[in-house]
Amino acid sequence: MPSKSTISIDSAHDNNPATPTPQDPTRSAAAAASELDQVQAMLADAGSRVQESEFYNPIPAGYQVGRHRYVVVLGTVISGLGKGIFSSSLAKLLKDKGLRVAPIKMEGYLNIDSGTLNPYRHGEVFVLDDGMETDMDLGTYERMLDQNLTADNFVTSGQIYRNVLDKERRGDYLGRDVQMIPHVTGEVKRRLRELAVNQNADVVFVEVGGTVGDYENSFYIEALRQLAFEEGENSTCFVALTYVIEPPALGEQKSKAAQLGLKKLMEAGIQPHIVAIRCQSMVHESVRQKIAMFSNVPMKRVFSMHDRKSIYTIPDAMRESCLDREVLSMLNLHDRVNPIHEDQARERWQVYCRRLGAPRRFRTRIGITGKYAALRDAYASIDKALEHSGSYLGTEIDVSWIDTVDMAPDQAAERLADLDAVIVPGGFGKRGTEGKIACVRHCREQRLPYLGICLGFQMAVVEYARHVCGLDGAGSTEFDTQTPHPVIDLLPEQKKIEGLGGNMRLGGKEVLIQPETLAAQLFAADRWPVLISGKVEVPRKQTTTRQRFRHRFEVDPGYIETLEGHGMVFSGRHPSQPIMQILELPPSRHPFYIGVQFHPELLSRPLRPSPMFMGLVAAAIAHANPDLRPEQISDRWLPQANAPVEVGA
Repeated sequence: MPSKSTISIDSAHDNNPATPTPQDPTRSAAAAASELDQVQAMLADAGSRVQESEFYNPIPAGYQVGRHRYVVVLGTVISGLGKGIFSSSLAKLLKDKGLRVAPIKMEGYLNIDSGTLNPYRHGEVFVLDDGMETDMDLGTYERMLDQNLTADNFVTSGQIYRNVLDKERRGDYLGRDVQMIPHVTGEVKRRLRELAVNQNADVVFVEVGGTVGDYENSFYIEALRQLAFEEGENSTCFVALTYVIEPPALGEQKSKAAQLGLKKLMEAGIQPHIVAIRCQSMVHESVRQKIAMFSNVPMKRVFSMHDRKSIYTIPDAMRESCLDREVLSMLNLHDRVNPIHEDQARERWQVYCRRLGAPRRFRTRIGITGKYAALRDAYASIDKALEHSGSYLGTEIDVSWIDTVDMAPDQAAERLADLDAVIVPGGFGKRGTEGKIACVRHCREQRLPYLGICLGFQMAVVEYARHVCGLDGAGSTEFDTQTPHPVIDLLPEQKKIEGLGGNMRLGGKEVLIQPETLAAQLFAADRWPVLISGKVEVPRKQTTTRQRFRHRFEVDPGYIETLEGHGMVFSGRHPSQPIMQILELPPSRHPFYIGVQFHPELLSRPLRPSPMFMGLVAAAIAHANPDLRPEQISDRWLPQANAPVEVGA
């Protein structure tokens, strides 16, 4: 029996049914023999041919050399410098000028996506609308650019290697020995050029994960060096992020590590055009001079990226340093700028930034209860959604991170004391769930504003089933397959699907909102270009919203009637299946109690905060200021500020 790698002549026809085979009785023997001779000649030629060129420059269909430009952001010295923040801020400046931008994050790990990564190791998993599970930096890009990304905007070493090996098995390389150079680097270049074509980008922003000098990202760096060479002058701008150390014991900024990191980059054949220096405080002029001299980068392109109150102030700092104009000059893009578009976009952004820096009228404390509370990056999108909402509602939000892993049920009241609202975020696994259930019960019984997200939605169902519906032992089969009341379970259709991740609901899905509910009131403003002020009529007919999901388990349809009979309102549902997406308690029973199966934080943007978080923060302000009338806080986001909301359609 031939091996799997053996290619027969007949198999070459299998992919094209319209091509008659030599055994086709309608064809003459002479024609069949002629075709056989042609195939044998082709194989003989491929076997004896000498490779004529070492250049491997894959150009996808529709790609125009010279049409697209590239900005490459690399990190030196240490990881976590904020490459995504710098790249997205610069991309925003160019987008504001009317250019089309397409960011891409290139990760060095061998995972196909970020879905199985522990948040303690890599921060939160950010889910795109098409269901791709990505690095948290994709969230930074979406928020900064107010732009939905796709799987094209994220690549890992695992994806690159798998594509190369699949092509080798198909014989795409015509018998050539497959190597890191040119085939792996060629695959990287192909992905970048396909992104440029698919998203019609004027500028592709390439963020290379890790640090220059790492083994796992070295082939990315080599591919980018080749790309700049092949695309020609004015095609590529290389940005190096580096780190200036400021030891408290010395009282001065030390740049030696930064110099050595830049040296490592230049040893790889890349001359940076811009250097961004991370530091705790503004980088001193003498340090910038030293970095400029060592890296051959003009002083005007050496940018101090020191710590700031908010990352959303960085684009304006870049503009003041004229980095955007420097990039336009290097890439020869001044003729594509739309000044009117830039003025309008700049004004909208500055209005938001002024809100960020304005004095706050209120102060609230909001607790985030989860098992990853020790790592803020595990809930990065929630943190940003609170920042967006707090700036619009004029409140300083003190976030309290509460670990539920070791929390006993009778400790919830003490741990949640002095809070004005509580968020129970998403997660997987049993660890910390009983602590979350105790937090949910405290919020429900003490009328403390509550937002449950994904697992927080499920724990609200379990808590309600146990303590209101009287279903002792109610639980989720994710944690206890023997629970007497599996109110949270896999649906029958999901149980037929095997494999980790195979039965997950991922990405953007439609949610049908029931009329005249709290959810209907909140999502009535989900069409804003900027914040809508003034009273909004609660929709009196069913509406939909598109939200992003990442979960497996659902409310068991067999328990819905029992839960609703005891007062729980399922105000958001799947458009066609018995899948519950939003739960709430009516305002007559609780000032703000809502849970959602989706992740509203993934869609919160600086200019369009998530309605769920706007409602929660407004309720938190009301809880902290019980003497204020609702309209003194917000005439939009509190149920009492509009017409009474009744349960039911």
